[in-house]
Amino acid sequence: MGMRRFAIWCSSWACASAATLAPGAWSPPAEAREAARHGIDISASDLPTAIAELARETRVSIGTQGTLPKIRTRRLRGDYSVSEALAQLLAGSGFVARQVSETAWRIDRAPTAPTPDPLPPPAPSPPPEPIVVTTTKQPLELLSLPAAVSVVGLQDDLHGNPARSSAMVASQIEGLSLTSLGPGRNRMFLRGVADSAFSGESQSTVAVVFDEARLTYAAPDPDIRLVDMDRVEVLKGPQGSLYGTGALGGIYRMVSRAPELDRTSLDVSAGTSLVMHGDTGYSGSAVANLPLVNEMAALRLVGYAAKEPGWIDTGSRNDANWTRVSGARAGLAFVPTADWRLDLTGFGQWLRSSDTRYVYTSGSYTRDAQSPEPHDNDLIHFAGRLNGTLGTIDMTVASAMTWHDVDNTLDATVGAEDFGLDDPQSLHDKRHFRIWDSELRLRGHLGGVTWLAGISRLVARQKLATSLENIAGAMATLDDDRRTSHDNAAYFDATIPVTGTVSIDAGARLFRSSIRETRMLPTGPVSRERDKSGITPSLALSWQPNSSSLLYVRYGSAFRQGGSDITSSGSIDALGSDELASVELGWRQRLSGGGKLDLGAWFSHWHDLQSDVLEDNGLVETTNAGNARIFGIEGSLELPLAEGWQVEAGGNFTDARLYRNNLGYKLEDRHLPVVPEYTVRAGLRHDFTLGLLNARARLNLRYVGPARMSFDPDLDRKMGDLIESEFEVQITDGIWQVSLSVQNLFADKGDVFAFGNALRYRTMPQFTPQQPTTLSVNGSIHF
Repeated sequence: MGMRRFAIWCSSWACASAATLAPGAWSPPAEAREAARHGIDISASDLPTAIAELARETRVSIGTQGTLPKIRTRRLRGDYSVSEALAQLLAGSGFVARQVSETAWRIDRAPTAPTPDPLPPPAPSPPPEPIVVTTTKQPLELLSLPAAVSVVGLQDDLHGNPARSSAMVASQIEGLSLTSLGPGRNRMFLRGVADSAFSGESQSTVAVVFDEARLTYAAPDPDIRLVDMDRVEVLKGPQGSLYGTGALGGIYRMVSRAPELDRTSLDVSAGTSLVMHGDTGYSGSAVANLPLVNEMAALRLVGYAAKEPGWIDTGSRNDANWTRVSGARAGLAFVPTADWRLDLTGFGQWLRSSDTRYVYTSGSYTRDAQSPEPHDNDLIHFAGRLNGTLGTIDMTVASAMTWHDVDNTLDATVGAEDFGLDDPQSLHDKRHFRIWDSELRLRGHLGGVTWLAGISRLVARQKLATSLENIAGAMATLDDDRRTSHDNAAYFDATIPVTGTVSIDAGARLFRSSIRETRMLPTGPVSRERDKSGITPSLALSWQPNSSSLLYVRYGSAFRQGGSDITSSGSIDALGSDELASVELGWRQRLSGGGKLDLGAWFSHWHDLQSDVLEDNGLVETTNAGNARIFGIEGSLELPLAEGWQVEAGGNFTDARLYRNNLGYKLEDRHLPVVPEYTVRAGLRHDFTLGLLNARARLNLRYVGPARMSFDPDLDRKMGDLIESEFEVQITDGIWQVSLSVQNLFADKGDVFAFGNALRYRTMPQFTPQQPTTLSVNGSIHF
């Protein structure tokens, strides 16, 4: 039987084979034996596939006599020489590798023992790869981090499907909620910190961050597609000590894949989808990594586009609510020395939805004829980051600019009669956001204390213009608001070991926040300015009895600058700033066999809650609703079962209520809006082989409990109480991958959001049904 070849690169396998016939004829020189190290990332698979991937990544030849057994291998990631990587992959397999030339290795069966002594016990499984979180502005292993954080890894997502977005992340993380107006229109909430279902001018309670910089300040979630992303980290609870004003609920951070200095690669994907009672869609993406100067510079390019099919029929317009999205990203890395790295990033995403997705009858996919209600959400972002060391101190300098434009159009043939414009046709809401976010931070060690210190400056500008257009094209301005916010801060955090197992983490942010706002009123422009200085502290006590367990208690706080309101007399009224403080208790456990358990409970007090409320005329204004208390518990579990089987589960219960009412009317229900009272999810995954191929099947179910729309009893609607479901099968050989998925397996039509058009909302009940059963097929190939 001939020798099986896993890969041939520039070297000659014939020479390598000749060398195997004369084992003593060649001995690598000392510098060759001191093997080069490679950045290796091999997914969990079987032994033949893993060996082939190692050969491809390191550009060497690896051969064996006959075939290797399809033994399951764990993921291998890090800097290894070829010999070290082979030793890791072959451990316990009964095979060994030896180098036969400078770029060739041969795998043989391990020599049998000369005596019938009992075989040694199998080598213990290597410990699971630690999860490192960087949203804390310093790299911290998850099992030593005294804070509630969830990580959705995307390392195995080879096909780069542009359909993967924040909604997918929310389905996997306890406590993360989205409104469901549609792509690019949704508001994001964490741990019950929900101020309103309506989109006004107040700052968002969750900061959306890309790598080092905020993308949003007062805008809805831009719905950045997770193409070529490494992971999403969600830091829960108030984060004022690290991220400043507005971070009342937490942080949603996307971490992109950085350019690789020593590897040329190309990933291409394409897919199609079909929505029952709807249209077909398509998607595609390409990712290229190009080293420019060996070990010094590299360029990474990403491009994607998708059409997401519609399923709502409006009059004669079938499947009217389709969405098109396209994006491009470029990353340039420059590493002049081993201690310094400069990363420059630029990306843009352009999203357009042709219509809204609400209906007027529960469980229906049709509505009467009305004007189209398109949505545009365009974002451009440029960022630079410099990392390096100054002696024993790590330094990071980062700065980014973001331009974000959000345009909405609503049918105004009903509900706009009181604005004084004859035959109203459409309401136009145009919002323009500009953010400049910069930071300098240092990190070091002083004795046993780890410290972090930084200064930051953020400038956010927003312009909101609401106008009414009639059938003849005449326009009337309904609102014009321009606001500029400045946040300057210095922060410090220190982790102090008390004993070998107990630590204290203390942090604080000293800030000065200013806001200047100009609103155009019928009597003319009115301006106001406000300044606020203060401190937002955090404190945590943690106990880590061993490397697999962590128990912690944490206090956190955050502040949001007050907005403005238009009074009944037509004047502008300054609102009080809201502040949130939270205490949480958490337990994190690594289970035997690679499982994980995470439990948490929290209590939050929210003072002077600012809420966007829907006025009688259909416009949105902001008011101080009162004080709220939030109590919640959550848990998640990942548990390997038999070989190749794993179960995942999670649940959340949130009791968020307004206990002091400043709204001026009696409340029938004091629950905060949008956030479901409870959610429960369960998933089952099976990894297996089909001949020479690796395959994975998974089933996910999630129950979303009841939720409500508004404090106002005249506007309140019930929603939620529904089941989300998905089944997916993936097949790969390590180079190519094909996946088939079905969403909404049971064709449920639950109401995910009871709102769509503000002008019609008081007179016409509105429902947003779940997306019908959707079949998707995607394929990708790696070069």
